[in-house]
Amino acid sequence: MRIVSIEPQFEEFFYRTPYMFGGRQVDRVTMLNVACEVEDRRGRRAQGFAAMSLGNQWSFPSAKMNYDQTLAAMTRLAKRIADLTRAHRDYGHPVDLNYALEPQWLAAAAEVSRTDAEPIPKLCTLVTGSPFDAAISDAYGKLHRRSSYAIYDRDLLPRDLSHYLGAKFQGEHLQRYIGRKPRPFVYLFHSVGAADPLTAAEVKAPKNDGLPDAFEQWISFSGLERVKIKLNGGDLQNDLNRILAIDRITTQVQAQRGLREWFYCLDFNERCPNVQYLIEILRKLKEATPAGFARIQYIEQPTQRNLKADRENVMHEAAKLRPVVIDESLTDLETLLLAREMGYTGIALKACKGQTQAMMMAAAGQKFGMFLCVQDLTCPGAALIHSVGIAGHVPGVAGVEANARQYVPAANQSWEARYPGLFQVRNGRLNSGQLTGPGLSIRR
Repeated sequence: MRIVSIEPQFEEFFYRTPYMFGGRQVDRVTMLNVACEVEDRRGRRAQGFAAMSLGNQWSFPSAKMNYDQTLAAMTRLAKRIADLTRAHRDYGHPVDLNYALEPQWLAAAAEVSRTDAEPIPKLCTLVTGSPFDAAISDAYGKLHRRSSYAIYDRDLLPRDLSHYLGAKFQGEHLQRYIGRKPRPFVYLFHSVGAADPLTAAEVKAPKNDGLPDAFEQWISFSGLERVKIKLNGGDLQNDLNRILAIDRITTQVQAQRGLREWFYCLDFNERCPNVQYLIEILRKLKEATPAGFARIQYIEQPTQRNLKADRENVMHEAAKLRPVVIDESLTDLETLLLAREMGYTGIALKACKGQTQAMMMAAAGQKFGMFLCVQDLTCPGAALIHSVGIAGHVPGVAGVEANARQYVPAANQSWEARYPGLFQVRNGRLNSGQLTGPGLSIRR
């Protein structure tokens, strides 16, 4: 196929309550919605759609530029990406189109931020380009009346994975690693922001909008079995106390529910000063509560994202205790290989880095025997459908974070009725089994 048209559109939402992670607080989101039309050589056409949060606080953290400035840079980049993508006239599979376009997007990022105090990082470019890549995949799936997760076999994508991921993948095709049909459900990881109230007694101003105000209330409300604990780093005792408090509250509520098994993820968002900090927290946690320690399923990006500049913080010892997952650092195959060399044992797949990269990294992660999970960027609406679709079609994924229902539920309201068990969760699980439509299963 080739791209006939592609159009970006921006949408703003304010959060129900602020979300703190990695030492930063977010209270709003700009959604980048992308609609496209594609055409095959026989003149058949199809429309695609996708969306993503422009998470500039996460993808473009800056000491020199404020929130509005980094968001403005992403907005300019999105418009430039649209121009470049619209002008690309070659026919191809979405994977090959992405491999052709991404270098142009990266060059555009340097161009549009030339006069800014800081250049747009690669991660930020991936986030900005992700709904374009996803919309193209959605349209391609609809053109062939297939799921976007069933377009990777050799009849549509003749090249094997060695063309994209190197000689170790000789003779293997991408579809081998991606399920054509989704699993019935995936576990929901509920995010506990670093400033979220844990108990009703901590709530200073109840919202009275039908949703819980404190973490302890969310457990029963959503039937939680998986909890993502956001930590600020830099103060070991405070981080340890936060984990212990969350474990204590969760244990009490789960006992009332009669639930015996649940798990945690610890997410430091790069804030551990070094790997020894992480190992010491895990040691103290195990001493304080062996059962709580056993419930940690994995640890996400404990130290800084620039692995090349942080080669001393290897994760070999920490990964013997629990899987350590690469997130902010993961921008391409090179960073994945470097992360493995440094002892990381897992991958956080993200829709916000693009459908193509998510599929490629899912294949590489399975090939290398790595722990897999899917993470959020406060993804509402179509962005959540995309995230859950990835989690539901990639074998071995432990679960998917989905925090828009907590922080920006207004952006989900128009989608709720069409996707039961996806935007409103009561059993701790996301209903991925309903995502059986063509493309990304996004029905507007």
